[in-house]
Amino acid sequence: MAAEPTTHPFPHTASLDDDPAFALHRGGKLEVRSSVPVRDAEDLSLAYTPGVARVCTAIADHPPLVREYTWTSRVVAVVTDGTAVLGLGDIGPAASMPVMEGKSLLFKEFAGVDSVPIALACTDVDEIVETVIRMAPSFGGINLEDISAPRCFEIEDRLRAALDIPVFHDDQHGTAVVALAALKNAARLVGRPLSDLRAVVAGAGASGIAVSKILIEAGIGDIALSDSKGLIHQGRDGLNGPKRAIAEISNRSRLTGSTEDALRGADVFIGLSGSTVQESCVAEMSEDAIVFALSNPTPEVHPEVARRHARVVATGRSDFPNQINNVLAFPGIFRGAFDAQAHTITEGMKLAAADALAAIVGDDLTADYVIPGPFDPRVAPAVTSAVAAAARTDGVARA
Repeated sequence: MAAEPTTHPFPHTASLDDDPAFALHRGGKLEVRSSVPVRDAEDLSLAYTPGVARVCTAIADHPPLVREYTWTSRVVAVVTDGTAVLGLGDIGPAASMPVMEGKSLLFKEFAGVDSVPIALACTDVDEIVETVIRMAPSFGGINLEDISAPRCFEIEDRLRAALDIPVFHDDQHGTAVVALAALKNAARLVGRPLSDLRAVVAGAGASGIAVSKILIEAGIGDIALSDSKGLIHQGRDGLNGPKRAIAEISNRSRLTGSTEDALRGADVFIGLSGSTVQESCVAEMSEDAIVFALSNPTPEVHPEVARRHARVVATGRSDFPNQINNVLAFPGIFRGAFDAQAHTITEGMKLAAADALAAIVGDDLTADYVIPGPFDPRVAPAVTSAVAAAARTDGVARA
């Protein structure tokens, strides 16, 4: 009796590889390779039993040796729950894996940092924190990725308090470091110090709040954030904890109303919201305005439109000048933290990373070049060196 024909559960996948993105991702983008040879019985006896027992016993007697005799001191866990993936939103842990693999690929390619993508099948804050704490002995650092706000703030804070290894939420701090570096150069181009600038940030999620915090730390004159309900200010009803906290240190002018209201006369606009800003609002900004329309794939205002009124325009896209790309920051930040054996990542280390990025541009500064590109070979070494030095200055380095 002839076998019945089988039906592929996903018949359309046969043609997916016609798309080069699918073809590249087939089988995943990562692999694990050994760093020592196993050529004969002697190699095997050293790499595994019985020789490995001597190393295990030494680590048991003196736990810090784990940093010297395992890979943990140089490997990052890239952790997500799949709730805020790129511009795709809550697509779940399985669908997030191509992005997490990509993050690990960038760690390796741009700074020689090994990492493991880990997508968690849970979204509860307590469960995520407990899970990461339990697996932390296998890693030298934790890179939190694509976890929705406001949960991401609490998760990072609790992990930083619980662990003695660097914990870094790239959606927050990577964006913040690169945005600060670009803004430093944009301010230099227009001949004004940061302390003389008033900024408006559209979007009070993870990146919006982090960008605002680092700009305040760097000495911005004033900065106001907006969310879907308008400008954030002290006393506004319905603010969650992170928004209440940012309200206490921002918007010193006590502006109320909408993003559009705040843009009148503003020097800087930073868009991290996915919303739309009309050309007329950009036209009402100050002379030599700076516009960072960073939402992907659609910026808040099209760069060509913004350039009619602004001196400097940046986006999150690679097909326009001045791309604010996190890959400029996170590989070198972790490499620097690892080189210094830092037990945490400080504000000073992030500010040092931004200064190093800004300095690469140097005398080549133009309106279309306020931040280096991701393939500039100077980027990772400069960030690495600056971060390691700052870790030692801040007293968080072990080496």
